[in-house]
Order: sequence, then structure tokens, then C-alpha cells
Amino acid sequence: MILQPITEFINQHSYPEFKLKAVLFDMDGVLFDSMPAHAEAWVRAIRKIGLPFTHYEAYMHEGRTGTGTINGIFQREWGRSATSEEEKAIYTHKSKEFRELSRTIPMPFAGELLNKLKNKGLDIILVTGSGQASLLDSLEVYYPGIFCQEKMVTAFDVKYGKPNPEPYLMGLQKAGVKPWEAVVVENAPLGVEAAKGAGIFTVAINTGILEDEVLVDAGANIVLPGMQELYNEWDILF
Repeated sequence: MILQPITEFINQHSYPEFKLKAVLFDMDGVLFDSMPAHAEAWVRAIRKIGLPFTHYEAYMHEGRTGTGTINGIFQREWGRSATSEEEKAIYTHKSKEFRELSRTIPMPFAGELLNKLKNKGLDIILVTGSGQASLLDSLEVYYPGIFCQEKMVTAFDVKYGKPNPEPYLMGLQKAGVKPWEAVVVENAPLGVEAAKGAGIFTVAINTGILEDEVLVDAGANIVLPGMQELYNEWDILF
């Protein structure tokens, strides 16, 4: 059962082999249990301007840049993109709400998994749609010696963001590896879609409120309920 997804993945893409050299991690919902606060902050910010928005939608939008999220809602409700002034006002409000709501909570077993991969000599890359400085700054506090600025892709680095494959293609470049030499660990359907578009084997960690089927439909090769399960099964999987 474990080997079948990898074999299918290789055959589907006509890759020469699967030889793991790098692991690309999303941040919110994977390394930090931050999505409940993000979702509530987005709900408050969007509803303040009189538009309907739910926590479920926030999870479905997870992975987009702030600009992408705002413009997606504006296009749906008003048939236009937000102005730069509107974008700034909404994202400023969202960030304020997030700072007031959030507590930095590392995802259980994320540290153990990161240290295991580092000890195996694997390259570890951060690929996040977030621009929240508070969480980015927390990486070194909670996961010391794992991440470095040169091996991060954030909202500040990309033009398009997830679900466009650009962030994960950039992650491959930073690691200096081919798609069949990497694995993505994601929790969001748009992030899974981006990783699939980049041609990378993707493990979805369902730490949120979405159904497993949403992640499978987005293109996840494997879905697990949490980081502990991925830690326990890593050596079997890879």
C-alpha cells in the first residue's frame, strides 16, 4: 500500500526514478497550528467590509497570498479586483486581528520530524504563502538550526503564489533538485494543487476542518491525519 503511490507517481510523470534529496514544507497548519487564528482573522476582515465569508472558505483559500485571497473574493462578489488601497486596508485589518488572536503553537511532532530529516542529510525548504512576520520569526525559536533565509519561499518572493506552481518550482530551485528528488508536505488544497503542478510527490496533512476528499481531489498522493503519523511512517514511506 505504501509503495503503490510512489510507483504510480513515477509512472504518471514518466520520471526516471524517485530519489529523495529535499523536503519542501508549508508553514501554517503544518509547522504551526495557526490556521484557526488565520481563518477567524480573515472572516472578521472580510465581513467588516460587508462581504460574506466563512471559516470553511478561509481554509479553502489557505496558501494564497493576501492579495490573491482578497482579489478572489472581490471578483466573486463584485466582479472586479480590489484597488491597492482596499487591499492594504483589508490586509492590515486581517494582520491586526491575527496578532490579537494568535498564539504560536508548534504542530505536534513537527520538530521531531524536521530533526529526523536533517539528520538524514535531506535539504529542508520552507514554501509558504504567508507574509506574517510573527510566524516567520518564530521558526528559529521553535525549530532552531533548521531553516535559513536562503532556503525560504514566502509571499514576498513570488509573483503568483499558490495554487500556481511558482512557489514550489522556486523551492526546487533553492534546493537545486529535480521534481522526482523532492517531497512536499502540505495541508491546504491550493498548496497541494501548486505542488502537483510543480510535479512533486505530495503528502497532505489534514490538520484543518476540510474533508480528506478535498485534499485528494486537489492532487495529494497520500493523506495523513497529522504530523505524528508522518513522523511515525516516514521511514516506511520514503
